Amino acid sequence: MSDMLIRETTAVEAPAPAPAPVDSARTRVLGVLVTVRRNWALVLSAVVLVLAVGFALFPSFFASGDPLQGVPADKLQGPSLAHWFGTDNIGRDVYTRVVHGAGLSLTATLVAVGIALVVGSLVGLLSGAVGGAVDAVLMRIVDVLLSIPALLLSLALVTALGFGTLNVAIAVGVGLVANFARVMRSEVLRVRRAQYVEAAFASGVRWHTVLHRHVLRNAYAPVVALAAVEFGMAVLAVSSLSFLGFGAIPPTPEWGSLISEGRNYLATAWWMTTLPGLVIIAVVLAAHRIGHTIDDRSRR
Repeated sequence: MSDMLIRETTAVEAPAPAPAPVDSARTRVLGVLVTVRRNWALVLSAVVLVLAVGFALFPSFFASGDPLQGVPADKLQGPSLAHWFGTDNIGRDVYTRVVHGAGLSLTATLVAVGIALVVGSLVGLLSGAVGGAVDAVLMRIVDVLLSIPALLLSLALVTALGFGTLNVAIAVGVGLVANFARVMRSEVLRVRRAQYVEAAFASGVRWHTVLHRHVLRNAYAPVVALAAVEFGMAVLAVSSLSFLGFGAIPPTPEWGSLISEGRNYLATAWWMTTLPGLVIIAVVLAAHRIGHTIDDRSRR
C-alpha cells in the first residue's frame, strides 16, 4: 500500500515535459506570407506606386539613356530586350521617355492634389464651423463647381492660364477643390456636434483653438483617404491635358504627350501609345486601391 502511494505521489509531482521550441522567425515569415496572400492587390498597388515614385526621383537609375536623343536607324522597332517599350518614330527609346516623363507628370499631380487638399479643406472647415450665411454662400459656389465636370473645368482654366506643366497642375487642382470641400464640411459637421467640442466651446476655449485641436484633428482622416483616391484621378486629368498639348513643350517627355505622339502610328507602332497608357492605368488603379483601403480603415 505504501509503495502504491509513493508511486502515485511521484507520478503527480513529476514535472511536465517542456514544450517544443517554436521557430519564431519561421512563424513571422509565414505570417507575412499569409498577409501578402490575403492582400495581394494592396501589395501590388504599393509596388506600382513605389516604382512610379522611383521613376520620378531617380530616372537615371531606372533608364540611363537620353530621353531626347534617338537613333534614326532604330525607329519604330517593337518591344524587345534592347528596347522594352520599343522605339518611336525618330528612334528614341519609349521606356526611357516614360521613366523620365514620370517626374513632370507626378510633380504636376502632387501640386494639383495639394492645391485641392489645402483649399478644399479650408473651405469645408470654414463652412462647417461657421455655418449660417457663410455656409450657404460657400456651398453654393461648391455646387456650381460640382455641376461642371472636373476635366472640362480644368480645360477651361488651363485655356485661360496658358500652356505649361504648372498651369496644368493649377487647373486640375481647382477642378478637384469641390470634392474636398464637401467631404471636409460633412466631417466637420459630424465632429462639431460631439460633446467634447461643445464642452471646449462652453469652457471658453478660443474658436480657432477648438477648430485646430478638436475639430480638424478628428475630421481629416476621410479627407486624406480622398486625397489618395483623387491622386489617381489627377494623374488621369494631368495626362489628358498633356495629351491635348497643354503640358510641357515637346520634346520634353510627359505621359500624356507620349500617347499623343504615338496616335498617328497606331496601325504600325501600337506600343507607342499602348505601353505608356498601361503605365498610366496601373498608377491610377494602384492609387485608387490604396485610397479605398485607407478610407475603409479610417471608418473602423
